[in-house]
Amino acid sequence: MKKNKRAEVENIQNQPCVFCKLPDDCPEKYGEKKTCLKHNITLHYFCLLMSSGVYQRGEENEGICGFLVEDIQKEINRSSKLACHFCKKRGASVGCSVKECRKSFHFPCGLKKECIFQFTEMFPSFCWIHRPVQSTAVSSRLSGPYSCTICLEFIEPALSYSVLKCPCCNSSWFHRDCVQHQAYSAGMFFFRCTICNNKDKFQQEMLRMGIYIPERDASWELEENAYSELLQSYQHCDVRHCFCRKGREYSQPDSKWEIVRCQYCGSRGTHRSCSSLKRLQENWVCTECRAIIHKTGTLQRTSVSSLASSPMKNETAKQLLKRSPKGSRLSAPYHRDIPSRQSLQTLPAMEILKELEVQINPLEFTRFTINKEDVFRGALCTLKRKGFDPHHLIAVKFTNTRTSFEIVANNHGQRREFLRLLMHKLENSSLFEGSCSKNLALDPQAVREDLYYDAGRMIGLSLVHGGPAPGFFSKMLFNCVLYGPENIVPTLEDLADACAKQKVKKIEEALTQDELQTAIKEASEYLAVAGCLRPDWTLCDKEILMKDILNFHLITRMHVPIQRFCEGLKILGLLEKIQLFPEAFAELFCHKPQKLTSVKLGDLFTVHFSHDGNRKLRETKVIGFWRQYLQDCEDSACPVSLETILVFATAADAVPPMGFVPEPSIEFLHSQGQLQEMFPQGETSFNSLKLPIVQTYEEFRRNMDYAICYSI
Repeated sequence: MKKNKRAEVENIQNQPCVFCKLPDDCPEKYGEKKTCLKHNITLHYFCLLMSSGVYQRGEENEGICGFLVEDIQKEINRSSKLACHFCKKRGASVGCSVKECRKSFHFPCGLKKECIFQFTEMFPSFCWIHRPVQSTAVSSRLSGPYSCTICLEFIEPALSYSVLKCPCCNSSWFHRDCVQHQAYSAGMFFFRCTICNNKDKFQQEMLRMGIYIPERDASWELEENAYSELLQSYQHCDVRHCFCRKGREYSQPDSKWEIVRCQYCGSRGTHRSCSSLKRLQENWVCTECRAIIHKTGTLQRTSVSSLASSPMKNETAKQLLKRSPKGSRLSAPYHRDIPSRQSLQTLPAMEILKELEVQINPLEFTRFTINKEDVFRGALCTLKRKGFDPHHLIAVKFTNTRTSFEIVANNHGQRREFLRLLMHKLENSSLFEGSCSKNLALDPQAVREDLYYDAGRMIGLSLVHGGPAPGFFSKMLFNCVLYGPENIVPTLEDLADACAKQKVKKIEEALTQDELQTAIKEASEYLAVAGCLRPDWTLCDKEILMKDILNFHLITRMHVPIQRFCEGLKILGLLEKIQLFPEAFAELFCHKPQKLTSVKLGDLFTVHFSHDGNRKLRETKVIGFWRQYLQDCEDSACPVSLETILVFATAADAVPPMGFVPEPSIEFLHSQGQLQEMFPQGETSFNSLKLPIVQTYEEFRRNMDYAICYSI
């Protein structure tokens, strides 16, 4: 019996509509298909609503949606006598609401012939002659190409039956089918303009133009268990290099392998150990939210009161507020105060880098054969090898030495010297421009050879393998690495080309229209390249012109080099740590190490005195000479600088970010029988400086100058 009843129901559902005679079941187009089993009536809901001779006289639970069965049957009889104006078949239940018009048609036929049906009040219908139209007045200036703001396909901005526009903002155009699909999906509570977000006025206009808006919640709100996934906690480590051997989804509470979620979005996670989080620290922020925090911080600096007091319209003010995360960067205080922006994790750079150093395998070596005259090319050859692995320990052999790779594998001094020379060469290469604070320079040959990517890798290798930090980045370049170039608005101070800077500055300082035109003419070459050379610039547009010029020369045309440079910095997980701890790395990238003083250099070395009393007396006397010599070097009374002394002993001209291992030490060269060492010796592999035992300071100074100058 149940099977027979089910078959009977399916048979009735497949029956055609009693009005339009179509069996189609398309709720979005014809409304839901309704069936009254008792009276064997099947119809489309819209065909019933738009029928001219039937009215809803019952309650919602009576008949079909409040339409009584006897009324429906009367309408069926009435329409059976009327022929459709379009298809000429009987059953034309819909008539034009204009009294003078005698046209009748089926609901589907009316849709095909571009009639309009209003789903409001008395549900009036209008033929293609009397249908309502939208106003052709458009307040915004039309400029092509235009696209539908829903499907984003091309649209001709000319009002017609199939093309509609928003009555509020006049800047959103859409296809009728697209807006009908959106209305059916969003429902009355979520249906609004996709551009200006207006709801009431927009819905009224769409109803007038025949768009059906169902009185229900949005379709995505009605799905069963639509938000069940929100009840699940995110358990996955998303950092670039996960150190957990049990996998990214492993989480052990109250341990270093506990997964901590981003405190803002909760949709990214990290093991405590993978992001160097302390045991009770919960305020971890993912890289995506950090970029949003950066924008929000700049937005709060924008002077909203100045916008409110200006005579601008509300819409213009809103647009300016939307752009303010970039616009506020034009202020000098922001540009000087680089990464002091809600950095919730604070760790010393040395500790962070030592966390990254754990990845290096001390039993495997990457061999660099380096000519000191061309360190950059030597490093490049090794980096571009197919089998290059940054996780292997760096072993350096300089071509002017006879030392074998087996010996230099553990020679920390040669590695430090190589990385120091490499950073100096990189700083002065054609990849960077500027005096002290440098930006990336556009070098077409470097782009073709992908040298910007290799430059990023070189810096990453230097920091993680115990070498020096770059220390020459401009604030703008560091911000590009930290937040992405698309979030940066440069200032005139970032322009390294002195000639271009002078010409652009004249544009900025122009006070009259004549001065502006003169400055534009002088800078025409730069404006033409940037696509800003137009004859109609005015003083009111000066700020926009400045922004366009600087953005093109420092950001737009440099997008590929910056992108590849950042890709290179991802080596060994360095870029991720930079974005997590910007304050710690800002010092390393944007500032040179503090200048050495005689006191600081002296305190770096631990003095190893002899246990023998007589020897210790002579050594104490030499240490006095040593401290006096450091003071003379600081006062430029000697040909040797303090940095050169440090290079002689450790192969580094400043304390590396990861410090010295082992700590620098001072030992003494006592006489071996009749043989007396007269000159100091530097053992860079062990950071050891051996001082000769001499009787006078003049002899000590003369020997130190000769040995250090000769070796360096």
